[in-house]
Amino acid sequence: MLKRFVALLLICLTVTANFSRLFIYAGYEANQKYIAEKLCENRDKPWMHCNGRCFLMKKIKQAEEKERSAERQIQKSLFQDACVTVSFEFEFHAQLLQSFPMRYQAMVPQQVSQSLLRPPRQA
Repeated sequence: MLKRFVALLLICLTVTANFSRLFIYAGYEANQKYIAEKLCENRDKPWMHCNGRCFLMKKIKQAEEKERSAERQIQKSLFQDACVTVSFEFEFHAQLLQSFPMRYQAMVPQQVSQSLLRPPRQA
């Protein structure tokens, strides 16, 4: 039961984060009359027929700016993680070499022709 609740909560949070504009628009549609009468910047100018759309656009811009700032913070943290480097020292022990059979230790690399190892000629 708890796992189901946690799963539904995570799904709801994901949907809310991805569809924030949809929720803003739905809230506007549900409260359009109140927004037009009380919150609209152009309520004193009825000839503009704004009906609260100025308030809607302002809220959408705020949501977009919030998303951008969150994205910038994520990019900063990713950049900081990428810039931090840790050096490791590797030590090779002679015991590892003793575990290989003699036939691998006796192998000699193949000879490479010197004609292959020259710079290209210019025309």
